[in-house]
Parts: sequence; structure tokens; C-alpha cells
Amino acid sequence: MKRQLPLIIIFVCGIFMVFQYFIPHENSEFIYEFAALDWPPIIGVFALTLGIISLVRVSAAKISKRDEDWQYSIVTLIGLAMMIIAGLPWFGGQTSPAVKWQFDFIMRPIIATIFSLLSFFIASAAYRAFRARSVLASILLISAVIVMIRFMPLGPFTDIVSRTADWVLNVPNLAAKRAIIIGVGLGIISTALKVVLGVERSYLGRD
Repeated sequence: MKRQLPLIIIFVCGIFMVFQYFIPHENSEFIYEFAALDWPPIIGVFALTLGIISLVRVSAAKISKRDEDWQYSIVTLIGLAMMIIAGLPWFGGQTSPAVKWQFDFIMRPIIATIFSLLSFFIASAAYRAFRARSVLASILLISAVIVMIRFMPLGPFTDIVSRTADWVLNVPNLAAKRAIIIGVGLGIISTALKVVLGVERSYLGRD
């Protein structure tokens, strides 16, 4: 029953969501809003709790075993405790100066550092992708250069480059984008059907 009950719940919820889309009735809309808008925040609270417990357990195990880079686990737990304590109502809640200080001087520098490092990976990937080894790679390189320089002042060629870049974005790029969106949509539908019908059971964990 431990396996069958989640499958039954998924099947019932999936079938209801499908039929609800085609039944524009007040009761159907009410049930949809209750199930899709009211319950997710509640489930999210429990998921957040499980995530915090898992983080604490994994970090504590890493510290106790002195695994590689275990010192960072100490910093993680200290940061978690500081944010939780600063967000308590007795210390001003989510709008307290302590929470704002941690976001301004800890979170934002970390996010800025991650995005700064990400730019180097993007540049490296672009260099590997734009090397003109074939006709298609050459077309990709030329199109990318045109799109990137469309806002640059190029004198008499500015208008030509701008129109060419607009054509690249609105015709071949948009066609490829729509094809990707259609493929993603079909993939979502097939995955949803497999989950609802019980074919895909990886979310249940190991047998």
C-alpha cells in the first residue's frame, strides 16, 4: 500500500486537472483554486522544513567525519542559524535590519560572484561553439556577431545591421524558438502521462 497510495493520488489529481480544464464551472474553478493555489504554499512549508532538516543532517555528518571541505559546512550551518534567528518575530521578523544586512552584505556578494564566474563559462562555451569549423558553425558565428553589434554606432551601416539583426531574431531565431517550445510541450505532456499512468515511478524512490 505504501507504493499504491501515491500512485492513486497522482492518478486522481492528474485526471481531475485534465477534466477541470475543459469544465468551466464555478465548482470546478473553486476546487482548482483550492487545490492549485491554496495547497502548494502549505506543501512548500513542509518541503522547506524537510530541506532544512536534510541540510543540517548532511552538514553535521560531513563535519563529524571531517570530509573534504568540511569547514564550509560549519559556515553553512552558522549562516542558516543566523538567518533563522534574525527572522524571528522577536528580532523584527523578515524586515528586521539583521535580515537586510545579511542579504545586502552576504547574499548579494555571493550572487554577484556566482554570476561573475558564470560569465567566464559562457564566454568559454561561446568560443567553443562559434569556432567556424563548418558551414553551420560559420552561419552561427556571423548571426551572433550581427546580433551582438546591432546597438553599436557603425555609421552608415548602423541601419543595415539593425535591420539584419531584427530579421535574424524574428525569422530564423523565432522559428527555432517555436520548434523548441513545441518539443518541450510534447515532452511535458508525455512525461505527465507517464507519471499519471504510473509508468514513471522514479519520484517514489528506490524499491
